[in-house]
Amino acid sequence: MSFGQRGGYGNRGGFGRGSGSFNKPVEVGKEYNVTISDTSRRGEGIAKVEGFIVFVPGTKVGQNVRVKVTQVSQRFASGQVVEGSAAPASESSGAPTN
Repeated sequence: MSFGQRGGYGNRGGFGRGSGSFNKPVEVGKEYNVTISDTSRRGEGIAKVEGFIVFVPGTKVGQNVRVKVTQVSQRFASGQVVEGSAAPASESSGAPTN
């Protein structure tokens, strides 16, 4: 028997997460209070909501901002800062706001 006939590496289904069954903690259109914790290679701020990465352009490390999610993919999301959203540090829990 050859290795390829037994399934091999192509049978893993997304590195142990199953095939797209991972529930993402963010949704397009919802707003979240976050703290920018890092900067991407492209210069975008990086925040996390329950460990899920959200890229936020126009932000700097240490900023507490309110972000509206504009796009969600399998491994990360993108968002935009909501105007006038300097959220106090005590509110930057990553919890959705309505």
